[in-house]
Amino acid sequence: MDIVQQHMLDSYRAARHGEVPPPLPGRHDRDVLRGFRRRFRAWTERPGGGGG
Repeated sequence: MDIVQQHMLDSYRAARHGEVPPPLPGRHDRDVLRGFRRRFRAWTERPGGGGG
C-alpha cells in the first residue's frame, strides 16, 4: 500500500467516526526537516557535542 492509498483509508475511517481527516501526505515535511536541522545545530553547538 502506498502513501496515497493509506491516506485515503485514513480519511475514510475518520469520516466514518466523525473525526478530523489527516493532513495531506507531505504537508508537514518542511516543518519536520526544519525541526531536525534545529536539533542537529543545537547538538553540534553544545560543549562536547558532535560537531568539531
